[in-house]
Amino acid sequence: METTQAILLFSLCVYSCHSNPPSTPRVHLSFKELLETKTIRPFGFSFNTSDYRILHMDQDQGRLYLGSREYVVALDMQNINKEPLIIHWPASTQRKAECRMTGKGGQVRDTECANFVRLIEPWNRTHLYTCGTGAYKPICTFINRGWRAEEYLFRLVPGYTDSGKGKCSYDPRQENAAALINGNLYSGVHVDFMGTDPAIFRTLGDRPAVRTEQYDSRWLNEPVFVHIQPIPDSAEKNDDKLYFFFREKSLDAAGGGSPSVLARVGRVCLNDDGGQRSLVNKWTTFLKARLVCSVIGADGVETYFDELRDVFIQPTQDERSPIVYAVFSTAGSVFKGSAVCVYSMSDIRNVFNGPFSHKHGHNYQWTPYTGKIPYPRPGTCPGGTFTPGLRSTKEFSDEAVNFVRAHPLMYHPIYPLHKRPLVVRTGVDYRFTSIAVDLVDAVDGRYEVLFLGTDRGTVQKVIVLPKDPSRTEELVLEEVEVFRTPAPVKTMKISSKRQQLYVSSERGLTQVSLHRCPVYGKACSDCCLARDPYCAWDGENCSAFTPATKRRSRRQDIKHGDPLRQCRGFNAKVEKRLKEIVQFGVEGSSTFLECQPRSPQATVKWLYQKDGRRKEVLKTGQGILLKLLSQSDAGVYHCLATENNFKHTVARVVLRILDREIVEALTAPDSPPDSNCGHVSITFGCPNHRILHCLNWFVNNLVFLRLLLFKCIQMA
Repeated sequence: METTQAILLFSLCVYSCHSNPPSTPRVHLSFKELLETKTIRPFGFSFNTSDYRILHMDQDQGRLYLGSREYVVALDMQNINKEPLIIHWPASTQRKAECRMTGKGGQVRDTECANFVRLIEPWNRTHLYTCGTGAYKPICTFINRGWRAEEYLFRLVPGYTDSGKGKCSYDPRQENAAALINGNLYSGVHVDFMGTDPAIFRTLGDRPAVRTEQYDSRWLNEPVFVHIQPIPDSAEKNDDKLYFFFREKSLDAAGGGSPSVLARVGRVCLNDDGGQRSLVNKWTTFLKARLVCSVIGADGVETYFDELRDVFIQPTQDERSPIVYAVFSTAGSVFKGSAVCVYSMSDIRNVFNGPFSHKHGHNYQWTPYTGKIPYPRPGTCPGGTFTPGLRSTKEFSDEAVNFVRAHPLMYHPIYPLHKRPLVVRTGVDYRFTSIAVDLVDAVDGRYEVLFLGTDRGTVQKVIVLPKDPSRTEELVLEEVEVFRTPAPVKTMKISSKRQQLYVSSERGLTQVSLHRCPVYGKACSDCCLARDPYCAWDGENCSAFTPATKRRSRRQDIKHGDPLRQCRGFNAKVEKRLKEIVQFGVEGSSTFLECQPRSPQATVKWLYQKDGRRKEVLKTGQGILLKLLSQSDAGVYHCLATENNFKHTVARVVLRILDREIVEALTAPDSPPDSNCGHVSITFGCPNHRILHCLNWFVNNLVFLRLLLFKCIQMA
């Protein structure tokens, strides 16, 4: 309704949604709402299993390989519910009985004494190598998957089993990480039944089996293995190294002044064959360094996120310099927080090329080692850029090997880019558990989009924009509940090619599209304010953005999210299409005018025409409550939302005030009321001196009368 007369616009409720923190998702979708968008596929095949883990993704064959309790599953990456291939691989009945005789298994059947599949790696074009806990007796075998996915071939190689010791942990609760490289399996595992002997192991292949030093807490101290990644160091293949990410108990934790847990990155040379006289069948190039992820508070106190949870390696054009994304949480139970830190390989290498850590002095404190460094420098690979004359680690001097044994730790820690986290969460009731990253080309540049799994079963989609050299702007584009029954996210894999995210938990697996642009709204401004690199306004809808689309027909602004600049000509059309909502109130009573903008990050202001005195108003987060209504409160109320300095009307409410006497007369019962609406008499009890007033009232409130009649019909 347009008003041409001059009216006084009075601000009633300013900034009713005023202080949302930056971590507030702009869109939150429940599992039910996510299903309605048709951008999600929960795995629909039910069988008696648990502990779903995505262990391998084959982009070429379009297959996702899932390991769980006693099952191995091959899924179509385009549609995980399309003819899944399932292998039942249980531990034998005898082995389960033996497991339970040792006291394992707990109160619930098969909680430990079962075969939990923990490793699936490609052996060659046609076969996979897989390992499981085997009811506390690790076991491995091969799977024949055929040449092409179209063959629908997926079965265990008959008659072949192999010991899984050094490849897979005994205890399903102990995490392990593995990578199969050139026929050699590198694993971070616990090697023994009791779980007290952790190791970085190399097995299989034609190279000798090697491992970390046994029962030496300077090397590994109660570690939890998170990720293993081969990364070349130079153009010389002999320099190639394996990087492994883990967290471990601090050696200095007993003193009380040091953190109890530390995040680490370690490395070994792929061509390390162990020592000749010392460290025989042990790594002679093993080194490790601390990963630091921390924030400094306003009081100058530094808070560390030391519990490394997950790592994602983002390739770049230079295969020697991928970007390392890591998810951390706080180690204590009092302060709950999470962070994402990003590291460059150049910073990591600089630390490994720096001083070694050494305990020295009367306080036995860690100091940089200042003595003579033996040749070859510890951590250097044989036959590489700096050691062309050495063919094997067995040719290393005893001095170099013994130095590595005593000094595996680097003195300097590795700090993230800009020495600060990319994303921080504190004061929230959840923690990040996993991460996947996608690089997305938008109209105004390339953006890194973070998908962060949480321990409450949601996935947040986040981008971080640079504001200036010292500040960034974090945007939580959406948070979606990906499981029917909430459960912590265990593993995540992303396919940029197929625009899909695959998320697993203890009880299930879900396939989620990377974008659902229509949920942002039906207006150009809604699409622009979303600032989602996957989405753009195409002239009619908020739809998936493709860089090949003609520039004239797309509207997108990730850096600024400015609808005034991007949506010229569209904003006025939206205002005209906005429908008025007619709402009734009765004199002397109260009424609530609701206004909920799409984004919780928007601030709200109500404007309405006012001729007389100001009325009593109660501010709320969803609208305004008007008390003791009178005829002067009737009029048009405009709900204005402001987001990113863009103001637009999101609701227009026409409030009509009903005369209390007439309403009471209309609804007065002739006799004691019951469930039959026929006993309610619609009477016309107007006094003679108010006939004209009543006639005007009926003309102006025909809508109300229709609603009242409809209600009566419903009750009849």
